[in-house]
Amino acid sequence: MGLSTPSAIVCQALLLCTSAIILLPFVWMGSLSIKPPGEIFRVSFALLPEHFYGIENYSQALTAAPLTRYMVNGLLVCSAILTLQVLVCAPCAYALAKLQFRGRDMLFGLVLIGLLIPHQVLALPLFIFGYQIGILNTYAALILPFIVSPFGIFLFRQFFKAIPDDVVHAARLDGLSEFAIVWRIILPMALPAVIAFSIFSVVGHWNDLFWPLIAVRDQDLMPPSIGIVTFRDAESGSDYGPLMAASVIVIAPLLICFLAAQRYFIEGLTAGGVK
Repeated sequence: MGLSTPSAIVCQALLLCTSAIILLPFVWMGSLSIKPPGEIFRVSFALLPEHFYGIENYSQALTAAPLTRYMVNGLLVCSAILTLQVLVCAPCAYALAKLQFRGRDMLFGLVLIGLLIPHQVLALPLFIFGYQIGILNTYAALILPFIVSPFGIFLFRQFFKAIPDDVVHAARLDGLSEFAIVWRIILPMALPAVIAFSIFSVVGHWNDLFWPLIAVRDQDLMPPSIGIVTFRDAESGSDYGPLMAASVIVIAPLLICFLAAQRYFIEGLTAGGVK
């Protein structure tokens, strides 16, 4: 049953207000990135600058700090983490969704418990373990702690459960092994879930500041989140124009990827809950 006209108007108004509140910091960040220093801290509100200063701010953002290097590091780290997470989480989720074995429900309960534990809680034991095996201040320190994702296992499991069991039985009758069923049958059918999880994973690790601050100290290994902090402290000081320009450059790839995969993202989050 559709909403009545007054209810629809109220819902749309609430959505517009919420969207405006969420988008306001990003719009203001873009506005500051094209303003000269003298206009940033003016008392009067102005979205557009009186004197366009975008070329200077963006040029300084790209030259005053190795921002390109930070973004390449972020691309390498996020790609490696996502690839390994899919390789690990997909078979685990398939086992929890389609296989019958003793202790399956208990293992799924442990996955749910893993969802409740903040990653910061594990930072100290992970740091000590990384020190003992000698991977600190390397790409491995940024990648290995995130290979197993409880959220990925949970999301894939919910989507896999929505796939009819007859598909799995037919694949077994054709002689496929369980791993072949995962990679050749189940995972291609779960492409929306993979895309949805990819967006969560890439955004989370691209923006992660806490663990990289602990795991690496060399500038050549820093991801974009730490790179912006270093750029601000070392180069720009109180010059917020280049800092905001650097933030826009770092956020732009995430925004483009999300807009390109928006349909699959929504489908991947909703399909697992509807059978």
